[in-house]
Amino acid sequence: MKNSTIILFLFLTLISCAKKESKEEQESCAKGSKGKSFKMYQMSEMSTLMEQMYVDNQRLKARILNGDTIGKFPNHFLKIHRAVMTDSTENDAFFKEQAKLFIKAQELIYQDPKNAKQHFNEGVDACLQCHEVKCGGPISKIKKLYIP
Repeated sequence: MKNSTIILFLFLTLISCAKKESKEEQESCAKGSKGKSFKMYQMSEMSTLMEQMYVDNQRLKARILNGDTIGKFPNHFLKIHRAVMTDSTENDAFFKEQAKLFIKAQELIYQDPKNAKQHFNEGVDACLQCHEVKCGGPISKIKKLYIP
């Protein structure tokens, strides 16, 4: 009887400690390392667009490699000229020129499907040339789009 009372007491103590730790963990997760509230990262309109263009180009690459029909130019790509960037100063003459080259290469894929591979890779080149100057983070990801 004495042993079971001690075991029960220890068990209840452990359960109550675990609940306190869980509550403390929840509170610490809601705050940053310096006690500030955590704020979710919000992608800019341009970042979201570029993520969508990447996915669209992965699908396009697969269609080109499989010899499937190319389809129609995705008009949402044209938003590249007006999408809001994280840092508005990045939307400079260099970016605008690279965006034009990218759109031209993308349109040529649909206008000249016999040379789709070449035009596709030119579009990837335009992405890389811009990202080498502006935002280098996605370079390795972009390089995976090339069609050998």
